[in-house]
Amino acid sequence: MKECEKKIAKQLLQINAIKLNPAKPFTWASGWKSPIYCDNRKTLSYPEVRQSICECFVEKIRISYPDAEGIAGVATGAIAHGVLVAEALNLPFVYIRSSAKSHGLENQIEGVYKQNQKFVVIEDLVSTGKSSLEAVNSLKNANCKVLGMLAIFTYEFSVSVDNFLNAGCDLQTLSNYSVLIDLAAESGYVSDNELETLRQWRLHPDKWKPR
Repeated sequence: MKECEKKIAKQLLQINAIKLNPAKPFTWASGWKSPIYCDNRKTLSYPEVRQSICECFVEKIRISYPDAEGIAGVATGAIAHGVLVAEALNLPFVYIRSSAKSHGLENQIEGVYKQNQKFVVIEDLVSTGKSSLEAVNSLKNANCKVLGMLAIFTYEFSVSVDNFLNAGCDLQTLSNYSVLIDLAAESGYVSDNELETLRQWRLHPDKWKPR
C-alpha cells in the first residue's frame, strides 16, 4: 500500500486538492494558521483521481475488513466517495450527518441499516479526529458495529492518533502528511527551508506562527 500512499499524494498535489504555502499560510475555520490547505472535494472533478481513491479504498477494505456489511460516508465530503466504494463492493450505503435533522424524522444516519450491521466508515480528511469519531459514535449509538474508518488523507496530528486510540477505532488512510511533504520536497515543490517549516508546524499546529 506504500505505492498507493505516494500515488494519492501526488494526485492531490497535481490537482491542487492540497496546497502548500509556508510563506503565506492559510487560516482554518478553527483559527489555526496553517502552511497547508486540503480540499478533497476537488478529487470528484477528476475521474482518474476519484477512481484511484476508490480502488485504494476497496483494496484496503478487502484486506482489512473483509466482513464489512455496509459502507457509511461522513457528510458531506465523503458521501460521494462512500457511494463509489459501496457500489464497487456491492454493499449497502448510508451517510452520517454532523447532527440530527431538526425536522421530519430527525435522522442523523440517512439510509437503511440493521442492528449489529458491520460498517466501514469513509472519511475525506482527518485532522484532530473529533468530527470523524462523532460519526463513528452515531453508528455505535444506533447499535451498529464499526470495523474501522478509512480516510483519504490525515495530517497525522498526535491528538488525532490519541483520539482514535482512546475511542478504540481503527483508522487507516490512503495517504498522509509525512508522505506528502517528502514527495513535495523530492519534486521541488517546496525548498529545504519550507520542508523544515512544514515539519515543525505538524508538531504544534495550534501554537504555530509564520515567521
